Amino acid sequence: MRKIIIPLVLIFLIVVMAIGMLKTRQSGPTHLMELKAEFSKEKQSSVDHSKFEILQKKFKSPQEVTEACISCHTERHTEIMKSNHWNWERAEYVEGRGIVYLGKKNALNNFCIGADDNEEACAKCHIGYGMDEKDFSYSNERYVDCLVCHDNTESYAKAPNKGGAPVATLDLNEIAMSVGNTKRSNCGVCHFYGGGGDNVKHGDLGSSMFEPTRDIDVHMDIKGMNMECTECHTTENHNISGKMYSLSSMNLDRTTCEQCHTERPHESDILNNHTLKVACQTCHIPEYAKAGNATKMTWDWSTAGKLKNGEPYHEEDENGNHTYLSIKGSFTYATNVKPDYIWFNGTADHYLLGDVVEDTTKPLVINNLHGSYADVNSKIVPVKIHRSKQPFDPINKMLIKPKLFSPHKGDGAYWIDFDWVKAAEVGMKNVNMPFSGKVSFIETEMYWPVNHMVATKEKTVQCIECHTSDNGRLANLDGFYMPARDKNAMIEYGGKVVVIMSILGVLIHGGVRIFSSKKQKGRA
Repeated sequence: MRKIIIPLVLIFLIVVMAIGMLKTRQSGPTHLMELKAEFSKEKQSSVDHSKFEILQKKFKSPQEVTEACISCHTERHTEIMKSNHWNWERAEYVEGRGIVYLGKKNALNNFCIGADDNEEACAKCHIGYGMDEKDFSYSNERYVDCLVCHDNTESYAKAPNKGGAPVATLDLNEIAMSVGNTKRSNCGVCHFYGGGGDNVKHGDLGSSMFEPTRDIDVHMDIKGMNMECTECHTTENHNISGKMYSLSSMNLDRTTCEQCHTERPHESDILNNHTLKVACQTCHIPEYAKAGNATKMTWDWSTAGKLKNGEPYHEEDENGNHTYLSIKGSFTYATNVKPDYIWFNGTADHYLLGDVVEDTTKPLVINNLHGSYADVNSKIVPVKIHRSKQPFDPINKMLIKPKLFSPHKGDGAYWIDFDWVKAAEVGMKNVNMPFSGKVSFIETEMYWPVNHMVATKEKTVQCIECHTSDNGRLANLDGFYMPARDKNAMIEYGGKVVVIMSILGVLIHGGVRIFSSKKQKGRA
């Protein structure tokens, strides 16, 4: 009887302790609960700009608004003019190149290729005015656009092809008297429409993110925490944290999930151990381009230039997405896309104007994101891979940065003259690069890390989606062993030995117990 009571007492004590621990964990405040409380607070502006007399006078130009702003917010313009949002470049260390000034001025992409010499159109997403003016200067504070980031009326808009100028019919006084902290709508007017359309570039940043539901993004859910961009992309002296790896190369000043959620955010240790090599986004963003907000997956410039009755035309799919534009070529789109996955350590290399392409037999990677399993700083991250076919000089073996936009026919701009050789000649001359007179096309790839459209915990990637030998999410990642995905002869053999030895151990132990029991009964 005594032998039975002691184990029962021990089991009872263990159960009581477990219930106590569980009760404490559930009732006590967690870090996640604290975060929800913090970001659920409604923010109130402490300043009413409508009461400032200087903002009540009639503004004849946006530059006058800037002058009024910096008359009170002294030196803020100097902070802005040090930022890459203003300068379209910043000093970066690139392995094998050293310190280079990297940005839209010299880095190419496989969407609209390059901003340099196409500023009239591209400046629609610049935080300044007058990039189409001959006397424009990055050192002239009058060209800083305060309203594009601080308008709270949600009516401010840049005019197309006007070098960054706002729409002419806007009431600048009303907007200037209604400025405040930056909102999601301010960031979104540029970042949600990068690459020439809604969500086409990033895949996880589109118009559906202006007022997303919980199913689209758990952080920005308008009925939930309703977080603004700047609550993750923290800002100090107008320097906004975060990296867009189409233009960045260093593992510095990044925005990470861990800055709020810590490096061990789960109750389960096995999940926390995954964070050593698996980025949070890998499990928590199972798909992007949600809510039918399609993203562009391929772009073929080589098909551009077709005309109907001498005029450019366009074709659309059933959802209104352009599948063909005479000025740009052919496109394909996708929604609810499973990401691709790569090893990434936060550093990158980039194709820059004038770089020679030695191997033309495989796609040229425009932004090579570095990383490997052996690299202690690398983690598995989800990416969108955008594939393109773009203009290439087969003699000089370099990408062509063509002249695309001009308001005047005959300037050589492809979007109006439809002549690749002329557009390449003018474009390369304007950026002081050689051109052979020949235009071909080369396949390229760009990698865009996926960081938004975070799913609810119920819809995160399940273990079996990766730990499977049947074409799982991580099937194309190599250099490491993954249980259930990979087979290793030594591990398989060792596992069988352990199983067999365990069974033998149980049988031997049971046999000994039976033999001992019978022996004791015989003595009795």
